[in-house]
Amino acid sequence: MSFLEIFAVVISFLGIWLTAKRRMLCWPVNLLACALYFKIFLDVRLYADMALQALFGGAVLYGWWQWAQGREDRGQVVVMPLPPMRARWSLAIGAVGALVIGGLMHRFTDAALPWLDAALSSFSLVAQYWTARRHRASWLLWIILDIIYVGMFAFKHLWLTAGLYAAMILLAILGYLRWRDGAVEPGATSPGRNTGKAHNP
Repeated sequence: MSFLEIFAVVISFLGIWLTAKRRMLCWPVNLLACALYFKIFLDVRLYADMALQALFGGAVLYGWWQWAQGREDRGQVVVMPLPPMRARWSLAIGAVGALVIGGLMHRFTDAALPWLDAALSSFSLVAQYWTARRHRASWLLWIILDIIYVGMFAFKHLWLTAGLYAAMILLAILGYLRWRDGAVEPGATSPGRNTGKAHNP
C-alpha cells in the first residue's frame, strides 16, 4: 500500500459518488483518477488495465460532452433508456475486445493475468460508454465487473484498491437506484430545452 494508491482510492471514490449524484464535476475528478491508476497498474504489470486508463481518459472527455448536451433547464443530467440493439452490439464488441486484447497480452507481454485483465478492461469500456450515454444499465454492468475486480486486486495484494472496488459495488447500487428515479421512459421527453435523447444506432 502506497500513498499513491491511497490518494487514487480517495479520488476514485469521490468521482464515482459524484457520478451517482449526476454531478458534472465527476468528469474532471474521474480524469485525475485515470491518471493515478495508470501509474499504479504500470507498477504491478496489469498492462490491460493500464491501457484502459488511457482509453478511459478519452471516454471521460466524451462523457463530459455527452452529459453537457443531455441536461434539463435546471441543469439535471437526464437518464436515458438503453436501446436493446445498442446493448447487444456493445456487449458483442466487448467480448471481441476481450479475446483480442487477451490474446495479444498473453503472447507478447508478461502480464500477470492477461485473459481476466483483458476481459475486465474491455467490458469496463462498454460500461463507461453506457455511463457516458446516461444509461441506467451501466450500473448493473459495473456491479458485475466490480465484484470480479475485487478478487483480482486481492490476488495482486492491492488490498486498498480491492476495498475501493468493494465500496464501488455499493456505490453502483446507489447509482442504479438514483438513476432509476431520474430515468426518461421510452418515447417520453424530459422537461427543458434539451432532452439529450439517444437515437438507436
